[in-house]
Amino acid sequence: MKKRILSMLCIIGIFCTMMVSVVSAETANAESKKIDGSYLTHDVSSTGTSSNSLMRGEYLMTGSCTISNAGLTRIYAYASTTANTTVNFMSTIVYVERYNEEKEEWGQIHYWIAETENDYFMSTDAIVDVEPGYYYRVRAIHIAGDQYPYDETASVTNGIYVKPI
Repeated sequence: MKKRILSMLCIIGIFCTMMVSVVSAETANAESKKIDGSYLTHDVSSTGTSSNSLMRGEYLMTGSCTISNAGLTRIYAYASTTANTTVNFMSTIVYVERYNEEKEEWGQIHYWIAETENDYFMSTDAIVDVEPGYYYRVRAIHIAGDQYPYDETASVTNGIYVKPI
């Protein structure tokens, strides 16, 4: 009798585990929609880094960008560029984009450019007012070098959802 009860409990436990796995996978798939390199998430922040070391060139080491929820109608956007050595010119172009569900594409809502000379690291940030009820992401272009044409790479975050008020 004890063996039957233990067997039934094991079967019920395995069944429950399988059901939880299926529900978790369905939830992850529903929130894992990927649009132009970015997943749509309900996270409060996301960070992206340049991924292909072959595309960075001789001078660029890495580029990264971050987006964070900074309140009910604001997001914090940050980007940094790092070179392998001190370079004559370094620039970061930062785009804040909102997901358009009807067109299923990202659209630019804000951008800025930061530059420096004779340095190996730079960073830039801004707080951007946004409309709640949409997904937002940050995309950055990282540029560095001693003479034109400069090395260039890109980074992009996942989309974060800014909840309506």
